[in-house]
Amino acid sequence: MKVKSLFLTLLLLLFSCKPAENVLKTSTSEPVVLAFGSCDNQKLPNTLWDDIDKNKPLVWIWGGDNIYCDTDDMSELQKCYEYKKNQPEYQKFTQNKAIIGTWDDHDYARNDGGEEFEHRKESQQLFLDFFNVPKNSERRTRDGVYDSFIIKNSDGKSIQILVLDTRFFRSKLTPDPSKKKRYLPQETGTMLGETQWKWLEEKLKNSKSDFNILVSSVQFLSNKHGFEMWGNMPNEVKKLENLIVSSKAKNVIILSGDRHISEFSKKEIPNLPYPLIDFTSSGLTHVFEGFKSEENPYRTGFVVNKKSFGLLKINLSTKKVIFEIRGEENTLLESYAMQY
Repeated sequence: MKVKSLFLTLLLLLFSCKPAENVLKTSTSEPVVLAFGSCDNQKLPNTLWDDIDKNKPLVWIWGGDNIYCDTDDMSELQKCYEYKKNQPEYQKFTQNKAIIGTWDDHDYARNDGGEEFEHRKESQQLFLDFFNVPKNSERRTRDGVYDSFIIKNSDGKSIQILVLDTRFFRSKLTPDPSKKKRYLPQETGTMLGETQWKWLEEKLKNSKSDFNILVSSVQFLSNKHGFEMWGNMPNEVKKLENLIVSSKAKNVIILSGDRHISEFSKKEIPNLPYPLIDFTSSGLTHVFEGFKSEENPYRTGFVVNKKSFGLLKINLSTKKVIFEIRGEENTLLESYAMQY
């Protein structure tokens, strides 16, 4: 093993074994490359792992639906995770980067599930097993899979990644009786729950990082499609927007998944000195191939309905970020550049 490779391995081990801080230090002066994706059915071939690796990401972020295993049988859920974890292609992929992420409904084990899922605590432990979270980590004893991570370069500049849990605490949604949409917006309810909201507020208000990335399994800005989304709880949308503004956290970016399409959404928020970007990347093994159109008042660019993954190339010196949707053969399908 080359010295450089060994050094990176040691850094990645540091990143995964310090539950109180989760700091990854990198000496590179080049843009930090983060890769993410969602909707990976373990029973379908994932042909993108090698393509993702061509971009040499420092971190891979699971955006949810990391497996598909809707079940009340936790032994079956464990088998689904083990099946994925033991796949040779995935094992090879995890060797040279940090692996972090959140869950969505199909790895939570209940389609569109929230706080009403009776096996959520057991499901959480299996999720943490999949991510090799130590048995003595505080994440094992608190509710929810949310967590924070820091990437810091040799110049002292940093990126904070806040992985949100939009399942464990989320209030039950309101079905549309007309069946025109799956769900209707509701005036009450919570996406994150009181404890996670307090944690998020503290993390954003105390952030010294140059970028703050929020990982949400469901879309934040796109709010017209009627499937699962933050838009089903407009009060929670406003709450997060207000927190982003009042916290004065630098350069907040949202990553999302779930939809089996990939797209960029952008919104100008009053008193926020930059537009808020919600970058949706979905899915890795299957997509909505029959997609025709869908209203999204904040969409910028085109919807991608091919198997794909997301890349962020963050230049901490110039504060420029290049967002890319890439597919098979590492083909660039759509991109967006933002100068912060």
